[in-house]
Amino acid sequence: MKYIIVTGGVMSGLGKGITAASVGRILKNRGYRVTAVKIDPYLNIDAGTMNPAQHGEVFVLKDGSEVDLDLGNYERFLDIELTASHNITTGKVYRTVIQKERRGDFLGETVQIIPHITDQIKTCIRQAAEEEFPDGTKADICLVEVGGTVGDIESMPFLEAIRQMRGEIPPHDYVLIHVTLIPEDTMGDMKTKPTQHSVKALRELGLHAEIIVGRSANPIGAGTKRKISAFCDLPQNAVISAATAPDTYAVPMEMEKEGIADVLSAHLGLDRREADTTWYRIVNREYTNRVTVAIVSKYGIEDVYISIKESLKHAGRALSTEVKIAWLDAERYERCSLKDYDGILIPGGFGKRGIEGKIEAIRFARENNTPFLGLCLGFQLATVEYARNKAGIADATSEEFGEGTHVIAILPEQEGVNDLGGTMRLGNYTADIREGTLANRLYGQKQIVERHRHRYEVNPAHIDRLEKAGLVFSATNKNRMECLELPGHPFFFATQFHPEFRSRPTRPSPPYLGFVEACRANKRTS
Repeated sequence: MKYIIVTGGVMSGLGKGITAASVGRILKNRGYRVTAVKIDPYLNIDAGTMNPAQHGEVFVLKDGSEVDLDLGNYERFLDIELTASHNITTGKVYRTVIQKERRGDFLGETVQIIPHITDQIKTCIRQAAEEEFPDGTKADICLVEVGGTVGDIESMPFLEAIRQMRGEIPPHDYVLIHVTLIPEDTMGDMKTKPTQHSVKALRELGLHAEIIVGRSANPIGAGTKRKISAFCDLPQNAVISAATAPDTYAVPMEMEKEGIADVLSAHLGLDRREADTTWYRIVNREYTNRVTVAIVSKYGIEDVYISIKESLKHAGRALSTEVKIAWLDAERYERCSLKDYDGILIPGGFGKRGIEGKIEAIRFARENNTPFLGLCLGFQLATVEYARNKAGIADATSEEFGEGTHVIAILPEQEGVNDLGGTMRLGNYTADIREGTLANRLYGQKQIVERHRHRYEVNPAHIDRLEKAGLVFSATNKNRMECLELPGHPFFFATQFHPEFRSRPTRPSPPYLGFVEACRANKRTS
């Protein structure tokens, strides 16, 4: 197993995750099997209870793990499926060590950060690296992204574990990439001092960067690279420019141009293989059409909906259609403005705020033949809207929102649940699709697997009434409703699951493909 460690310096949010995912894509294009691990230094066990407006999207893996959004980048770039072991948090590590201490596993030893915590970190990394793919094979290379910034107190045990690993594995099986900021002054000169200080902090921890990826607004020139090379003790060709790209999927191609594949191959003793260019052909596909989709949301931060944005992009590329997104505040938008968009999407979420605005947007889409895609909460609200305005249940609502007729009710297994973390219906579940439906046409099969994250479902007591009024539940998991649609509408489709979590640039999600295609067919914007 070969390890590529990715650390960050100067400031957070530079794009370590995209850098790691891009490096993985470059190696995968050369035929290497790549897996990835994200280390998050926070004390939370996982990302499930975090406010998405603060931390960004909560990504859900196939085994139901709620993880950092960078795991979503890894899955999309590498076209793999990861599990809980690939997201290591301080909470997980300390919980495991404390449980061992309580059982007496340490035989009376004084439990300390070194060696007990660092040993557990190394064990977690190696277990994730060695985890088999579905076909029984294992990865050749494991990417390990250390969250946070070098110098953060929270990251210290993880960086110490990384330092120890370097001495425990052969030199050709380890390389450290350090991602730093290369700012420009008012004269346009690139400044290397932040990078120098960040590398100094790294050295003080006993770590040395073999490759530096410099994040900047514009490409880094040869003079700046020479300066970084001299001060940071690495060859000039190991200083990689990572200027802001118009599309994150173009980053592997830009890093290829910088020669990072050759530098990695030299450090890791890899064969010099020709790259498969399929990825780059997809990324460079030209758009011949454009549509504008309104996403009516309750969170004003786009990072909350990264997987939705990317899934629209995947579908758009497959259809040579650029998808522009208009973000509408569910509490403030004007209903008349919805006529200006080619499609309407209602994403997931929790809580009562903004619900009536979302319901009004769904009603507009239904009554005005505007393509509509509802996801999770969007599926539930489409049920509520139809119950109120077509099935004669005027006070229809969800049990989550309070009094009324609960056409959406809490899942039986969720009743009495007090702990919020990891207790929802999470991860992969199958759904059986009814023949002759839109769902059947979109997926082209009778049974599918998709990922879930919810506590509520369509109340079985009201299904007959809703269907008699014309609503079609076209996919089910036993007695649970998974998809709904409206015959005769250009595209009115919603899912209780989150199809965006399984969408890939090379394999767009079927509901998103159908939605973008319908938006293109019903185009209204210029």
